[in-house]
Amino acid sequence: MTLPSAEEVRRRVEDLIAQHWTPEITVRAWWALLAANGWASPTLPEAAGGLGWPGDLAGAVTATLTRSNVLGPPGGLGLTLAAPTIARYGTAGQTASWVPSILDGTAGWCQLFSEPQAGSDLAGLQTRAERDGDDWVITGQKVWTSTAQTADLAMLIARTDPGAPKHQGITYFVIAMDQPGIEVRPLREMTGKAVFNEVFLDGARVPAANVVGELNGGWAVANATLNFERAATSHGGASFSPALPGSRAGDLDRPAASFVGLAGPISGAAVGRRHLTMLRDLADASGRRDDPHVRQALAAVQIDYELARLRAWRSRAVPSSRTGFEGNLAKVFNSGSVAHARDAANLLLGADGQLWESDGTAGVFQEMTVFSPAPPIYAGSDQIQRNLLGERALGLPKEPGPSPETPFRDLPKN
Repeated sequence: MTLPSAEEVRRRVEDLIAQHWTPEITVRAWWALLAANGWASPTLPEAAGGLGWPGDLAGAVTATLTRSNVLGPPGGLGLTLAAPTIARYGTAGQTASWVPSILDGTAGWCQLFSEPQAGSDLAGLQTRAERDGDDWVITGQKVWTSTAQTADLAMLIARTDPGAPKHQGITYFVIAMDQPGIEVRPLREMTGKAVFNEVFLDGARVPAANVVGELNGGWAVANATLNFERAATSHGGASFSPALPGSRAGDLDRPAASFVGLAGPISGAAVGRRHLTMLRDLADASGRRDDPHVRQALAAVQIDYELARLRAWRSRAVPSSRTGFEGNLAKVFNSGSVAHARDAANLLLGADGQLWESDGTAGVFQEMTVFSPAPPIYAGSDQIQRNLLGERALGLPKEPGPSPETPFRDLPKN
């Protein structure tokens, strides 16, 4: 396959915008155009609706859409997590059934992984799946489920064999959210929003054909999803589009232009060029650009931004440099970068940082401040990432515990 140059990609995207972007075009129609050209997720294989492009060409698509001030592709967990997972582990039929509606935004997704007693130790999950004819019947509780209240479909992991060791008795399903037996309760956050939810499953049903990967082999599939999540989170890819995908969200038939310039329901997920510019402007407005404490704080944010950019470039341009732990490292790094930006902003804002909005911020840094405890927790806590890096990347001994062959039912419960 002959790849285009980044300049050719830019011209193609600009041509599409010139021909089709109007104030009247709907979200549905615009996303359909992006998907038809492979630009919703260019790195996906062609068989899954992508173009099989490397990250630098996909980045050229994103940069051109952003620079042209138009709506980008549907964001959220369908595009960043479900589509690449299904493309890797799903059958051809599953890929053809689920991925197109992810790419054109007509289906919204959520991730039913974490549980009240199985967050950091996700493999300790207790949600059960029991076979009933051609279906599996699901019973249990999930929590911290982003956008569950508007999702059409969900990635679900549940225990199908409690007699197997805890990592071996888990199966990965795709489940319809709009059905009897599923109750979604939003959780109000410090930001005032309710992106996260708790989900109760009581007799919800999943067709046996909706098992992704091998029966009782869902832990490997779930880990792939988690790796996509960590990598996406490190550069903001897990942020949500201001227009929400899916039939239940109500945005598909609204004008796409009405969402341009709006933030999605999660902010502060990654530090970008916009934050750097705003921090410099705040320093100039306060007359503190030469204050050594301010300069040190701004330098920390600038260094974080450049390191993230160069790390992403090296991973794309020098594949031999990859260790397999880039997602874990990026996830821990992102937590620190958000904290540095938060601290620099509040150093400059002073007491105004306690106001939801102040001159020159539009509430961006105030929301980042109250959101900042989340990055060290979501997508696998930073402590868990450090354990994984120590044990798997550095070869350090594991913490003592029960034998990995112990049946799940015999393990001590939280």
